Amino acid sequence: MIEIVPSILSADFTRLGEEIARLEQAGVKMFHIDVMDGHFVPNITVGPPVVASLRRITRASLDVHLMVAEPERYIGAFAQAGASQLSVHVEACPHLDRTLRAIQGEGMLAGAVINPATPVAALEEVLELADFFLLMSVNPGFGGQDFLPQTLRKARQLDRRRRELGLQSPIEIDGGVTLDNLPDIVHAGCDWVVAGSTVFHSPDPAETVAGMRQIAREALSVRV
Repeated sequence: MIEIVPSILSADFTRLGEEIARLEQAGVKMFHIDVMDGHFVPNITVGPPVVASLRRITRASLDVHLMVAEPERYIGAFAQAGASQLSVHVEACPHLDRTLRAIQGEGMLAGAVINPATPVAALEEVLELADFFLLMSVNPGFGGQDFLPQTLRKARQLDRRRRELGLQSPIEIDGGVTLDNLPDIVHAGCDWVVAGSTVFHSPDPAETVAGMRQIAREALSVRV
């Protein structure tokens, strides 16, 4: 089952509660929240107060992606705010094992993220520890970027390694997802598909999510 995960980075923040409610009514089970600090990536977005506000209005999972320096400093704050899962970048964590375990210790799912230029091999030592893996398919920091096609090769590589180890950990992909490249993303083995501009910049976000689900189902039915 493929999950389409709308990213609020592209939402209209003046109508955020309304947009979340409509998408949840349409069956969305997870929302992606990009947290940027202006250091690890060249942008600043939201923090624990926004997560806490969303937690009050939705039962959906809150998938918080920390694009920050020293992410271990913020684990407790996001747990208290109501994050369901927290993902951290391999590139920002010199003690990745400890950071993932700390996230799990706060009752959240722990995800390990790699940037486009970071090889899948960087995840090898946490394959059996992390609850999920996130592949960045754009260089992180801004929404609306074009998909980097080499990410498909990395997804296939990670999916193959996951199957070799008998793991069920989902593979998430984030950046540049469109209706056109969604079938290739599904065929590459991704389970959670983050979509920002494609969903929130469409005339009807709920209808767009439904269309993406249908495309994903059709892709799953075709062997490649």
